[in-house]
Amino acid sequence: MSSIDDPQTIGDIARHYAKEQPDSIAFEFEGDETSFAQLDSRSNQAAHAMQSLGIKRGDRIAYLGKNTHTYFEVLVGAAKLGVVMTPVNWRLAKPEVTYVLNDCQASVVFVAPGFDTMISEIRPKLDHVEKVFGILGDEGEFPGYPAWRDTFPASDPASPCDPEDEAIQLYTSGTTGYPKGAIMTHRSLFPNSLFDVDETEQMDWQKSKQGEVSLLAMPCFHISGTGYGLSNLFNGTRSIVLPEYDPTQALELIEQYAISKIFMVPAAIQILLNHPRVNEVDFSDLKYITYGASPIPLELMKQAMDVLGCGFVQMYGMTETSGTIVALNPEDHDPKGNPRMRSVGTPLKDVEIKIIDEDGNTVAPHVIGEIATRSPKNMKGYWNRPEATAETIDAEGWLRTGDAGYLDEDGYLYIQDRVKDMIISGGENIYPAEVENALYAHPMIADVAVIGIPSEKWGEEVKACVVLKEGGELSQADVIAHAREHIAGYKCPKSVDFIEALPRNPSGKILRKDLRAPYWEGKERAVN
Repeated sequence: MSSIDDPQTIGDIARHYAKEQPDSIAFEFEGDETSFAQLDSRSNQAAHAMQSLGIKRGDRIAYLGKNTHTYFEVLVGAAKLGVVMTPVNWRLAKPEVTYVLNDCQASVVFVAPGFDTMISEIRPKLDHVEKVFGILGDEGEFPGYPAWRDTFPASDPASPCDPEDEAIQLYTSGTTGYPKGAIMTHRSLFPNSLFDVDETEQMDWQKSKQGEVSLLAMPCFHISGTGYGLSNLFNGTRSIVLPEYDPTQALELIEQYAISKIFMVPAAIQILLNHPRVNEVDFSDLKYITYGASPIPLELMKQAMDVLGCGFVQMYGMTETSGTIVALNPEDHDPKGNPRMRSVGTPLKDVEIKIIDEDGNTVAPHVIGEIATRSPKNMKGYWNRPEATAETIDAEGWLRTGDAGYLDEDGYLYIQDRVKDMIISGGENIYPAEVENALYAHPMIADVAVIGIPSEKWGEEVKACVVLKEGGELSQADVIAHAREHIAGYKCPKSVDFIEALPRNPSGKILRKDLRAPYWEGKERAVN
């Protein structure tokens, strides 16, 4: 068990900093500041409020909306009870949100401004939701969380909580068309206690000092948002929370708050660099930009290093590893280019990486195989999916990532392709099966395959290869409009090829590589 003097859980970390630096700011959102003392006391109230509804250890609550500071307050309150927070991707279509809320079995949903209407519309289809609260105040027919919270005491709920308890459930795209809830424990989110962290074993970019300020601009329904916010909490530093990434606001906040660290996906870096004000902004306080979800083109990196003048750290990880497990440090980022810039770096402390063949055997350096990892950061498993969990994590704790790559003699990891058919567009994971399931519902579509093709802006984008039924007529716009009725906009095809038949192997499996090949010709990697 952890404690306030040896914090290893989300609740104990809040308690620790409430004692050590009570007046320091933990989170700020649109000018509203929350000190560490307030975070601790308000999360206590949130815990008592949830207890009054019969919510107990192991239960799920959900959040639907853009980023707010109050989201973290509710998350910490839930963590103090051993209750699991499930942030839902607000970009999903209504049928997808309905599926996630029913699958996680949340009895309470907190909604941010603008999302009450969606909940009202889908509520008759929600099997478990009993209460809905507006996270910042009254939202339509739903009462406000802050006023409800303030009717409860600020005393500590003193519920037992262990580092191995479940804390966060994030939904990943599904190979079969249905997303899976990846369960993170306190231990996987914080592999060490505060006092286990040896600064001599950390890179400079991993260290944070009291008074430093980070910009939280990535969505909290991703590990890149929630994980980044919790990392800042772990370090006792201040997070400026943006509802969503906006380059104009980001530039203003970088100057106003002397921002020292930001995590962004490469597409967001590109958007920032194309902003008309970028050359007027003082970036002298910016120490590091950490980036991930996809590699960054060398020309974009050269421009970023020249304009922003800070250190860059590439991160590799996934929801199932509770975030980053491999990092390419600033000293390996060379504006002239070097072989290591094609890698994602080396494993972090306590992270093991190996490359395996189809039979699970470890292969030699420079031999391409599937990347497997073992560390305290691995997820506990998929919610109510024991078979899927067993397919992903073996009996010895090795997690198969679904990415293909190789290690060099110095332990640098290079990603070459994907074992699974996943597409990563603008940092979002998209599985073809989800898109294909939506398109198959169209009465004129006989067959369909979805692939990822290179995109200069988004890294990859979705293309649908469609076979029409005899006599059927559809335009590209028709296909895309149909998809938008069923799935999130970012998953929808950006382009459509109408073809006579899909290439298949003798067992009937679609040969996606044959469909992808013309678009990836001349690329040294089959991922962009």
